Amino acid sequence: MSGPLAWGAKVSPAFRDKVRTISASLPCDPSDLMACMAWESGRSFRPDVRNMAGSGAVGLIQFMPTVAQELGASDDALAAMTAEAQLDYVERYFAMWKRRLAPGKPFGLGDLYMAILWPAAVGKPDDFVLFDVDDTAHPARYRQNAGLDIDKDGKVTKAEAAAKVLAMKAEGLRPLNVR
Repeated sequence: MSGPLAWGAKVSPAFRDKVRTISASLPCDPSDLMACMAWESGRSFRPDVRNMAGSGAVGLIQFMPTVAQELGASDDALAAMTAEAQLDYVERYFAMWKRRLAPGKPFGLGDLYMAILWPAAVGKPDDFVLFDVDDTAHPARYRQNAGLDIDKDGKVTKAEAAAKVLAMKAEGLRPLNVR
């Protein structure tokens, strides 16, 4: 389990090894998983990084407090862990969503990110609409995610949301960032 790992230069050797092990068990590309964590943690890979919008989310994949409880922890407990220890919760979290994929199908970057951002979209096609400006029942959803609407058509699709993380992966694969 070697080869260049996106954002590997930002984390410890133990973190890199654990990401590769988790990725093999899911399965997914370890650089995809690193890109998701880089995006969600603001490139910090810190287990204590808090959501700047005040949602209460914390950590490598921005665990919401209710999700932390489902996983047998609290947001404060997750924040107090080492990054390497929090990876156990990252693995458990993604294992919950794996069942939405076709049997034997690996997580692609889009589905990995959807498991974090909008789990209802795991396994859906790339043109699946996540947020729509015309959603009168939940108007804040589009407004809070309007920055993901690449073509500015009032709809955020799975592909548009994943494009931001794909760009994060490309940045993470620059020679200065890999290990």
